[in-house]
Amino acid sequence: MSILSRSGTSGDPASKDIPLWMLFPLFFVLVYLSHITLLRLPYFWDEGGYYIPAAWDFFRTGTLIPQTTMTNAHPPLPSILLAAWWHISGYVVSGTRTLVCMVTATALLAVFKLARSLTTTTIAAVTTVLTAIYPIWFTQSTLAHADIFAAAFTLWGLALYLDPNADNQILAAAMFSFAALSKETAIVTPAALALWEAALFLRDTPHRRTHAKWIAALLAPILPLVAWYAYHFHKTGFVFGNPEFLRYNATANLDAYRIRLSLWHRLLHLFTHMNMWVPVACTLAILFIPTPKEKSRWPLPKPALKAIAVILIANWIAFSVLGGALLTRYLLPMFPLILLLCVATWSSRLPHWGAIAALSAAAFLAGIWINPPYAFAPEDNLTYRDMIVLHQQAIHLIERRYPQATVLTAWPATSELARPELGYTRTPIKVTPIENFAIDQIQKAAADPGSYDTALIFSTKWEPAANQLNLGKPNESTDTKYFDFHHDLSPTEAAALLHGEVIWQERRKGEWAAVLRFPRSEEATLTHP
Repeated sequence: MSILSRSGTSGDPASKDIPLWMLFPLFFVLVYLSHITLLRLPYFWDEGGYYIPAAWDFFRTGTLIPQTTMTNAHPPLPSILLAAWWHISGYVVSGTRTLVCMVTATALLAVFKLARSLTTTTIAAVTTVLTAIYPIWFTQSTLAHADIFAAAFTLWGLALYLDPNADNQILAAAMFSFAALSKETAIVTPAALALWEAALFLRDTPHRRTHAKWIAALLAPILPLVAWYAYHFHKTGFVFGNPEFLRYNATANLDAYRIRLSLWHRLLHLFTHMNMWVPVACTLAILFIPTPKEKSRWPLPKPALKAIAVILIANWIAFSVLGGALLTRYLLPMFPLILLLCVATWSSRLPHWGAIAALSAAAFLAGIWINPPYAFAPEDNLTYRDMIVLHQQAIHLIERRYPQATVLTAWPATSELARPELGYTRTPIKVTPIENFAIDQIQKAAADPGSYDTALIFSTKWEPAANQLNLGKPNESTDTKYFDFHHDLSPTEAAALLHGEVIWQERRKGEWAAVLRFPRSEEATLTHP
């Protein structure tokens, strides 16, 4: 018996007419075809920095602890699933992206089931489509980050928890456990719901037995996560990864002012980023429109609304504290819940709400290609593709003309050059790493010119040009102090400081990359044997 049936409220039984198993092939084909031009792109960002190397190590050696990249204690389920799939598809980028398309289709199926169990097939279909084309979701739909795996399992756990017509404690516990074993921070959602069920247990005496069963099911995912950390400690001597990883993602973030700033940023990420403000603003406007009493009902059953509110608040707070980088993909399972609330509100108060859905869809589609007027991570829309293409061009030039070069560069290009399995180069190229291309790092590199003879520099984030509107400019000082914001030097500026020559540079929609070359004079002596 679920949270909704305990209150005597359920979704529309007449709307449960489409078997879910029939929808998965459709969802997969649509996701695959809509991303077909992206399926052969080399690995990007955290894919190449951690997740693919970790899965590659497991694929080759069977070890759950990465050997060729620094271990950070992320749970191993994505590595296991990727390695298992590579035994079928072979180790090719398109095979990896095909698997992620399958995972994305599974997640969208969970969105549809969750929405349909609470509302109608029409609302569920609109919510699912809007989720699929929301720029952040669209981009992550083929990237092998742990977040899409965790999102799929989390959404299935929520779909089972909120199902008004079944007792799903065991299945829900399994889904939330798989989510936690995909990414440790996924434990936030079941833990928050367990606290919510505990509150219901105290005040809902007639249904205490059911609440107790749900508390046990929602706390169950802690056990496999603890088992993983115990195994990781046994193998490495560290519980939560190496000390630097723990400092950057947890202990260094416990500053009250930083947390307040993060709460504000995360609020914007949830409700405004990448044109999410369009459906949210429409929903708020609709709530202020006077409506007849019979139409002013709650858009979803009240118990479901309260549970969704608990989930959103818990994730908002948790991800304002956890994580050194405020990446929006950490919030991936939250976006469908926000869209469900919006679509359900439109349908409950307006007879012709399709126009608002179409407006929101148009805004999301525009956001996939058109950048907002503030700095953001390239992986939030198709800007990441521009970055990959530029890196491919630069690395191909270095590999062709300077195969013996030692290249000064920053992450993720350090991995792209050194690891051929990421798809950028056929043979490893030596690198000299720096943190970024801000002036202090370039000056540091200039002090040791003998450690490199070539440089690959690039934009590490997208930001508006100096002559364009920039809504984030007032926050630059605090973002620099707390969130690693920095301005990358231009190729010309870097070349001047490093006493080199720009031999190639290219721009694509605000992203840029350049290759610098430094002729070095060497003293040679001839000696007799």
